[in-house]
Amino acid sequence: MSASAGDILKTTAVASVGTLVAGIAYGSLIERNAFVMREATMPVLSPGSSPLKVLHISDIHMRPGQRRKQAWLRDLARWEPDLVVNTGDNLSHPKAVPSVVQALGDLLAVPGVFVFGSNDYFAPKLKNPANYLTKPTRRIHGEPLPWQDLRAAFTERGWLDMTHTRREFEVAGLHIAAAGVDDPHLTRDRYDTIAGPASPAANLTLGLTHSPEPRVLDRFAADGYQLVMAGHTHGGQLCLPFYGAIVTNCELDRSRVKGPSRWGARTQLHVSAGIGTSPYAPLRFCCRPEATLLTLVAAPTGGSDTGSRAGQQHPTVSAR
Repeated sequence: MSASAGDILKTTAVASVGTLVAGIAYGSLIERNAFVMREATMPVLSPGSSPLKVLHISDIHMRPGQRRKQAWLRDLARWEPDLVVNTGDNLSHPKAVPSVVQALGDLLAVPGVFVFGSNDYFAPKLKNPANYLTKPTRRIHGEPLPWQDLRAAFTERGWLDMTHTRREFEVAGLHIAAAGVDDPHLTRDRYDTIAGPASPAANLTLGLTHSPEPRVLDRFAADGYQLVMAGHTHGGQLCLPFYGAIVTNCELDRSRVKGPSRWGARTQLHVSAGIGTSPYAPLRFCCRPEATLLTLVAAPTGGSDTGSRAGQQHPTVSAR
């Protein structure tokens, strides 16, 4: 090998390492804290329904010292949602419950519904990074977290725990029928406890799950739910330009890893890319942390018959 060829290889190797280091620094120091509010319009309500503003938050993964995240969360109330939907993974530390409650602040005075995720029950744990790509079936849990305290704090302020529960309630003059399951990522889901057709009298039939596992989405769709909301995927967390998410961390396909999509003939799905990260993987790339303000409007042919028309429409999505 000539000296010049060796120099070229050495220069290329140094440049590659430099690019990798720069990418890690950007993802951990900048993008991980570049919180954004996304907005989307979804036509899912029954005919004649007035619009409903729903704030979807998920995967906060709070630790007590995360002041920037806490300040951003406190500011979300200014968007004045009619309903808050929290799809789990609020905690990443055994002493994080007060930080979550204080950060959510005025949002806890807004009608809200929630289900929990794996990192409400168990703290994150250092794992083999290759597991991110291989999706192992064996789950490794950290120490138990005080999810009961978080549940008490939420319910005392009026939020409804939808874990294996069906409820009907009024928000902004609309009748909502909601149901939820425990986290499918931990195989804690017991859909049979809530099975049955969604209420045909509701303006909105809403299903909640932390992990958007297809087996659960299929059951909600079969029961006629107009909208299912989930989190867990972090939007892929590490994405590639022009390709998107590398993995979804569940059985959901990459095309639905975040944002609005359709599931089956009559059901629409919204997956949040989430707000936080595990302390053992504190970076994001091409996937900013987010909350979403959904404006739900009447479906063109009714909430029970969005069918192929819902598939033909592309919900309006913007970021602020």
